[in-house]
Amino acid sequence: MAEITYRRPEVSDAKNIVDFYNYVGGETSYLSFEKDEYPLDAAAQEAAIRELEGNDTNIMLLAMDGEEIAGIATISSTHKIKARHDGELGIVVAKKYQGQGIGTTLIKKLIDWARGNGVTTRISLDTRADNIMAVSLYLKMGFQVEGCRKNSTLLNGEYYDLYIMGMML
Repeated sequence: MAEITYRRPEVSDAKNIVDFYNYVGGETSYLSFEKDEYPLDAAAQEAAIRELEGNDTNIMLLAMDGEEIAGIATISSTHKIKARHDGELGIVVAKKYQGQGIGTTLIKKLIDWARGNGVTTRISLDTRADNIMAVSLYLKMGFQVEGCRKNSTLLNGEYYDLYIMGMML
């Protein structure tokens, strides 16, 4: 098993983050994007990392195996007064690192961060209902299924349902 460390991104990580997202988009059909569909390029990712500095409602954590990204997790919140308490969780662990507790650790670290930021009181996420591994992880971590968007994802001519999940902190 790999020796994983967890840290926030640095501007110098931008290209590796973009490459990671573009790669994992091709490893699974569960993400909202496909291979090479990550919407940011390295310059835009650098800007996004800079925007995280001193931001008390948005965070990105990297799970690192040496210099290799094993997983990335984020919480993103709007700065609008009525909704800034609700952070949206995003997480992906590369296939070769799955089943090693990395996703659990990333989520625990994000929940701890959210509890301590003085703003976030709720975390929400969307996941495909047929992504059994992810759904069971989220349930184990305390998320509840709050709703289901029927036929929300269309992939290769087949429709998939999307669970809306959330938890109060």
